Amino acid sequence: MSDRSAEWDKYLLGSVLFISLLIGGGTASGLYTDTLIEVLAIISGAAVLSRPSGQRPHHSVVWLLALAAALVILQIVPLPALMFKGLRPELLLADSSLVGESRFRFVSLGVGRTIECLLYLVAVAAFFLSVLRLRTEQVQALLPFFFMGVICNGLAGAIQYSLSDNVAIEGLLPFTINAGLFANRNHFAALLFVSIPFVVYHGLFRGNLLSGLLGLATISLLLLAAGSRAGVLIGLAITVLSVVFLSARSKLSGFGILAIFIGLSTYTIGAWSKIDARAIDPDFGRAEFARTTIDGIKENWATGVGFGNFQKAYQIYEKEGMIFKQFVNHAHNEYLEIAFEGGVLAILLMAFYFVLLIVSFARIRRDPLQKAAFLSVSFLLIHSLVDYPLRTAALAMTFAYMNAIIFHKGFADRSRQKSEMIEVDHNGDKLLVPIGNSS
Repeated sequence: MSDRSAEWDKYLLGSVLFISLLIGGGTASGLYTDTLIEVLAIISGAAVLSRPSGQRPHHSVVWLLALAAALVILQIVPLPALMFKGLRPELLLADSSLVGESRFRFVSLGVGRTIECLLYLVAVAAFFLSVLRLRTEQVQALLPFFFMGVICNGLAGAIQYSLSDNVAIEGLLPFTINAGLFANRNHFAALLFVSIPFVVYHGLFRGNLLSGLLGLATISLLLLAAGSRAGVLIGLAITVLSVVFLSARSKLSGFGILAIFIGLSTYTIGAWSKIDARAIDPDFGRAEFARTTIDGIKENWATGVGFGNFQKAYQIYEKEGMIFKQFVNHAHNEYLEIAFEGGVLAILLMAFYFVLLIVSFARIRRDPLQKAAFLSVSFLLIHSLVDYPLRTAALAMTFAYMNAIIFHKGFADRSRQKSEMIEVDHNGDKLLVPIGNSS
């Protein structure tokens, strides 16, 4: 692939990532902004994937994506009704029959919602595979696009919090903006804390210690202002781990590390004041959502209810005393929701992904950017235990980009080449030259 094509690919995919962070913060279904992002991602991915490249993704990753797409497609294919006998409650069987023909049924309780999820998956997968096709330096070059998106969200959040404790912006996007450019303050907090390892990487390994410290302090203050309990705790933990995990192979001075930990101590005090143990899980809270969702999983473990149909199926298992004016739109636990919607096959695919992620950890220990991406992905997955961040296009595309960094083969090849070279001083410049074999 020519250098000019590589540059175009970088700007093309970088623009998709940046646009996703600007307008992809909604959580409702059927948003035109999400559709726009999906179309841009698919077109950009098709353009990049259609060109020849020296980079090839791991076969296991491709298989995972193919199986995930096949599972979603299976849910919208008419299947013999006899297959569902005994695998699904009779109440749900009434909603999944093919119109005009009772001999066939769909796995999905709402085919339209599942098709929306399929488009969402294809868009994220196309973006992920496209980044895997780039050279390592081009993958790194996407990081400024991510930083620009985070900065724009941070500026929006700072303006909101400086005006009032609760400023909702309506009419700008097809959803109400409540924090940064997101509809949900927890998802805004998630974007902030997943950017922390990259900010630390920027400060430690790019020679930008001052700007890295300023960025870290700003993100910490915004997390406190956002008031997300999970975001505050995860932000603290990911900052500590990023400094310890990434600084092991950097040249950061002792004074820099001391300054960071002093700041962390101050931040801990502010984080503790944000947490009220009595408000962590009230009677109508995440524990109740989880219990009800697990009840639904037990009765639909074989097939699931169809991706995108959580809200419709959840109401069937909801206790009478838990029905209020506000309704439950998500399980606030990504893994339980996926298991409820996709059944045992979805559980197996999640396990497959976690195995691949753990195996990849052994390969990325030498590259600081991959280590930063691994930390961000890990904490986003932890946050998914108590929320649904990956249901927003902004965080889904960010998640795809970070996974592409982790699973990119080029970083390992570059580390191997560096181990076979030696740094020499040439007219004041540091050059890497191959180590000659002695005869």
